[in-house]
Amino acid sequence: MKKLAGFCTGLCVLFSGVGAMAAQEMSGGSMAPPKVLVIQREFLKPGKAGSVHEKSESAFVQAFSAAKWPTHYLGMNSLSGRPRALFFLGYPSFEAWEKDNQATEKNATLSAALDRLSVADGDLLTEFGQSVLVYDEDHSLRAGSIVHSRYFEISQYKIKPGHRKEWVELMKLYRDGYEKATTNANWAVYESYYGQDNGGYYLAISRMTSLAEDDQSMGDDKKFADVMGEDGMKRVRELTASCIESQQTNLFQFNPKMSYPADEWIKADPFWKPKVAMAVKKAAAPATP
Repeated sequence: MKKLAGFCTGLCVLFSGVGAMAAQEMSGGSMAPPKVLVIQREFLKPGKAGSVHEKSESAFVQAFSAAKWPTHYLGMNSLSGRPRALFFLGYPSFEAWEKDNQATEKNATLSAALDRLSVADGDLLTEFGQSVLVYDEDHSLRAGSIVHSRYFEISQYKIKPGHRKEWVELMKLYRDGYEKATTNANWAVYESYYGQDNGGYYLAISRMTSLAEDDQSMGDDKKFADVMGEDGMKRVRELTASCIESQQTNLFQFNPKMSYPADEWIKADPFWKPKVAMAVKKAAAPATP
């Protein structure tokens, strides 16, 4: 949850992929958090981040664009922790995820292109992983559209075995408290379902349009404490100590050059316009005599 880590006196995510993923259900221009979220992570070799990796990922974007693929995705780079890229892909159900995978396999041209590009992209990586999560709407707060956002602050929580009940109570206290406090705090909660981090892992994803929002939120903890009162904060501390085994929070910046957004997103915000593809077309144009 937004600023939960600092407030709990020490209450990331390591995700990315083969050039395809979206933090919200972007197909059809939907702006709501998806029920099923596939997150892939690519850890990069020293010196292989930046423009080198962007060039590799832009080739994936061009392959999906050429195929007019209906499933869209969002890519981002880490601003803290180990150098890595994240790719989010959202689906309304597990069945929809299955159908997308099957359709990709049946498209010989697209599959061949992805296989070829994956080999080249793999030379830039030290590690690759994938996780699948499900949306927890009941404990999310103001999880609205991210089309105009530029950053994700992502916190990962590992819950102690047998202490899920306390964790659920803690999430409810934070949601209710921050909802009553005069803040702009927001987060979408996801529970890990499959992957190396499944089993007691939760993500709280907060969107930001500018890092100035970090500065503006410095006083949110006090506002929350005022709403909760002394007894409420005592309960928060008790639950935090009893149910949270570990936590980590990191910052990520969206990268339109590594994203494949829906047309509705590009129309809503030119930030998502595929600048890399445009540059390629210009380079191919004949020189003026």
